Order: sequence, then C-alpha cells, then structure tokens
Amino acid sequence: MEENFVWMTTRRIKPGTLADFERLWRPERHPDGMLHAYAYWSDDEQEIIGVSSWVSREACDAWRASWEETRRRAAMAPYVLSEQEGFYRGRELIVPAQP
Repeated sequence: MEENFVWMTTRRIKPGTLADFERLWRPERHPDGMLHAYAYWSDDEQEIIGVSSWVSREACDAWRASWEETRRRAAMAPYVLSEQEGFYRGRELIVPAQP
C-alpha cells in the first residue's frame, strides 16, 4: 500500500476571527511538494484543523523552514490562542463496499 505524508495543525483562535484568520492562513503561493490542503472548523468557529498532504517529509520540512511560512505564521499569531501540530505517515484504509 502507498504511504502518505500529512502535516496537521490544530489551532484555537479568538472568538469572531475566523474570516480574518482564514484569509491570513492561506499561503501566497502553492508550496512545492504539497499535494492537498484542507481546513476544518468547529461549530463555534474557534477551533481549526489544517491538514496538508505532501510528497515527502523533506518537502514539508522545507516549506516549514521557508521565509514565506515564517511570515505567514507571524501574520496569524495575533489570532491564535493555542496550537498543536505534527507530521504523520499513514495509508489509506480500504473500507468494504456497502451491500
């Protein structure tokens, strides 16, 4: 089975700031080696989970060390109350078809 690489970040943001936060969250250009990116938020719009898939850990690490990512994270910082992040490897789960 093919191995996948994802970077996940969970952030708690200040109430009422989702639209402003999400505008700053989007990178100015597509990062090299990024395959997909998704954002999910809680009903109260105060917790956001970002999930990005990458061709490799090295591609993700290169983006995270870039000046563009440093600047993006600094722009988001005034909205962030807490943050957890991590890099993961995994595989697609094959779910049986419905009868």
